[in-house]
Amino acid sequence: MAFDIEKINDLASSDPAALVRLADENYFDRVNRAADAICGNLTRCPIVLLSGPSGAGKTTTAKNIETELERRGVNSHSISMDNYFNTLDQRTCPRTPEGDIDFESPRLMDLELLNEHFAMLARGEEIRVPYFMFTRQKRSASRFTPMRLKENEVAIFEGIHALNDEITDKNPGAFKLYISASSPIVFPDGEVFKPEWVRLVRRVVRDNNFRGADAEYTLSLWKNVMRGEREHITPFIPKADMSFDTALEYEMNVLAPQALPLFEELTAGKPAFEEVRELIPLLRRFTPMDPSHVPATSLLREFIGGGVYKY
Repeated sequence: MAFDIEKINDLASSDPAALVRLADENYFDRVNRAADAICGNLTRCPIVLLSGPSGAGKTTTAKNIETELERRGVNSHSISMDNYFNTLDQRTCPRTPEGDIDFESPRLMDLELLNEHFAMLARGEEIRVPYFMFTRQKRSASRFTPMRLKENEVAIFEGIHALNDEITDKNPGAFKLYISASSPIVFPDGEVFKPEWVRLVRRVVRDNNFRGADAEYTLSLWKNVMRGEREHITPFIPKADMSFDTALEYEMNVLAPQALPLFEELTAGKPAFEEVRELIPLLRRFTPMDPSHVPATSLLREFIGGGVYKY
């Protein structure tokens, strides 16, 4: 589904509250349908595998599904698959064609431990969810989270590789969900703001707000992020039992005023600038909207802060 920039800008100016309300209602309707489907699969398997590319909103969506499940009387636990990274070994880790460490590769994951934990949870046994220390690129030897699923409980494992064959083939009963911001935004002159740009803007703003990374750093990773998406995520989308779009009609009206100064700091001629040369003039065409219109429950809060969840 494509969004119309003229309709979005008109509402952003005349009735921003209505624009936000309608978009968030559509998103939460999808979350509710996912929760219903997971409940329907509960007698078959207590595991949920939630996949999506960078900037899709996986963490918030997992938490929102968890909230909806609990409203239905199903206790749930959200687990980031990032904690199942192996301790980084510079000698054997996968590399990009440019020779950098390939952080998008499933070979960095401890898939054997993941599958072992899925089987244990299905049998009602306790697992110890590991803790990965990203600043040190290693798994903690002492920190972990014990977890056991009781009757009428589910575990939602979210990560970019959740639908990989190495996981889904060994766990055919798990409910498989794929999400992404997939709606383009069309302009009257035929220009299109591509869905991957929506996710890039989300990530640039989030990384600047919460990870101390400027746009140049985030963009330096983006080429490999997109390559990893093509190789390790997109081929497995057909595995999903359900897919839905996390794009919000109003989000660029909120994000553009935050993203533009970050992009405009880039120097022409650098690879990072070339990556965003087309999208910068399109960002300027969104009518700015104050973040105060965005409720604390909105998916957008994952990227701008001020939400109900801690990450």
